[in-house]
Amino acid sequence: MKGAKKKEFSMNALEIEVAIAALHSTGDYLVLRRLNLARDPRLVRKAPERCQVALCLDTETTGLDYKRDKVIELGIVAFEYDPETGEIFRISERYSGFEDPGVPIPEEVKEITGISDDMVRGQAFDDPFINLLAEKSHLVIAHNAAFDRKFVEARFPAFTKLPWACTVSQIDWGAERVSSRTLEYLLFKTASLTINAHRALDDAEGVLGLLLERLPVTGAPIFQTLLKRAHEVTSRLYAVSAPFDKKDLLKDRGYRWSDGSQGGSKAWWRDVPAEAEPEELAYLASEIYPRGNTSAVQIMRCDAYARFSARE
Repeated sequence: MKGAKKKEFSMNALEIEVAIAALHSTGDYLVLRRLNLARDPRLVRKAPERCQVALCLDTETTGLDYKRDKVIELGIVAFEYDPETGEIFRISERYSGFEDPGVPIPEEVKEITGISDDMVRGQAFDDPFINLLAEKSHLVIAHNAAFDRKFVEARFPAFTKLPWACTVSQIDWGAERVSSRTLEYLLFKTASLTINAHRALDDAEGVLGLLLERLPVTGAPIFQTLLKRAHEVTSRLYAVSAPFDKKDLLKDRGYRWSDGSQGGSKAWWRDVPAEAEPEELAYLASEIYPRGNTSAVQIMRCDAYARFSARE
């Protein structure tokens, strides 16, 4: 009827949960929840005295080159955890801020992030607060730390003193039957959660949301798994001068190509636990190098204090 008011539809929390349960029971629906750490009961517990502080961190930048491009947005979520058990207790602090790069933001960056020149104009990061967060922390975690660490350390040298961990490369997602390593997809697969991606604080909170969950196949706690991997010493093997016709074998083995532009040799490379180094050298000798001569292989030992950095 013309002029009739549209009836408003609302549901209380209990009705929503009943509706979700009904949808799940059919087997035909999957309901995604928006990540909301403020309402997560796992993050409001009192932490024991032995707890330490870790930072989930994300950046938005003007480009991909840490030597030339600038950080325009920084998001940090500090949380307390038990270093012995990997149990997470509560969020202690948050930070979100913009910084004016002094140049126009590229159009493709604006499209991906939604950050405009007006949003950053005249803005600056809170250096004293950010440096204090670094000083109080024992670990920094990023989703693709190989990208974020270089940018953050170039802007905030205090972060060079901290160990870093990566939720992309230091969890064996393939073994967990997860086909994509994007943060949005991992949250979907592990907890049916969704976030506003490509904004720094949202992504930093998304990393913490991921750490609170369990791996989909083994059921192991994700943060506990990451802590163990983060503190391992690894060996990076550069298969220098490996024959071109062996590239597919190297790729299948988990080697990646480095053009040398970000440091290191121009070669296929792979990280393995330090104790697995002899086994990997034996593989290269038997399958890659003629006559088993691995003298061209370059090996670099690395720990969490240098891993993912420009010093790697």
